[in-house]
Amino acid sequence: MSSHVKIFACSASKSLGERIAASYGVELGKVSVQHFSDGEFQASFEETVRGDTVFIVQSTIPPTDNLFELLLMVDAAKRASAKEVVAVIPYFGFARQDRKDKPRVAIGSKLIANMLSAAGITRLMTMDLHADQIQGFFEVPVDHLFGSSIFLPHLRSLDLPNLLMAAPDTGGTKRANSYAKFLDTGLAICYKQRKKANEVSNMTVIGDVKGKDVVIVDDIIDTAGTLTKAADMMLEKGAASVRAIITHAVLSGPAYERLTNSNITELIVSDTIPLKQDHPKIKVITVANLFKEVIYNVVNKESISSHFIN
Repeated sequence: MSSHVKIFACSASKSLGERIAASYGVELGKVSVQHFSDGEFQASFEETVRGDTVFIVQSTIPPTDNLFELLLMVDAAKRASAKEVVAVIPYFGFARQDRKDKPRVAIGSKLIANMLSAAGITRLMTMDLHADQIQGFFEVPVDHLFGSSIFLPHLRSLDLPNLLMAAPDTGGTKRANSYAKFLDTGLAICYKQRKKANEVSNMTVIGDVKGKDVVIVDDIIDTAGTLTKAADMMLEKGAASVRAIITHAVLSGPAYERLTNSNITELIVSDTIPLKQDHPKIKVITVANLFKEVIYNVVNKESISSHFIN
């Protein structure tokens, strides 16, 4: 491994950063965050990064302190004469704000892109963006990895007899259809209507799910309202079982309670976001090896297209 490659992690993704570094074969770099009594904080590197290619791992989950800590670390690396500064953001927060869906609102993901660029990143690595077009918000290379790289092997290992892929809403049809084509299975789609954010008012299922082992695919699970409602509806329509593969386990509000009370057999997620608590229905698959391989290929100027399975 190159001696000029260093991997660091901010507070929200320290565990994942340790796994990526261990997989790559290096120790996680030393950083410190000093907190002041008024809530202000200062991030710094505790080792030299001069002339190094620096990878900083941080999912930008709430609170926004996590995003700002990443920005401070990027700025610190640039000012410490790092050769390149790569932001590794497994979960890209604010990605649901990718357009003006009503008058007088911000395009949050574009603002984040501007802030990261101003801070000094030379490259971005992320996974399963809520909207693919966010890549175009950046003027630096973006490595957009797909969760299917880690989920498909697990899905095959389940050896489900009557597998059927499903999208929890029409926006997720492309992702679910990619899985269905790759696995040569059928596809069902849930059509939902919302009266307000995080609250589904009406839902119907398009497709025959009777006797099928349904696997719902999505990028984010937040309050779990859509997922649990979709699972219950599919079981009512005769599905043999319902599982879900979801990359980013936000799991806020009543999510854990809803999951406990639901008829979902299993929720398979990645570790882009650390779980707030363990749950018997949740299986976590690490993305550490995937990010390690991409980091290695980028450092050695090799193709990473083989990791784009979706």
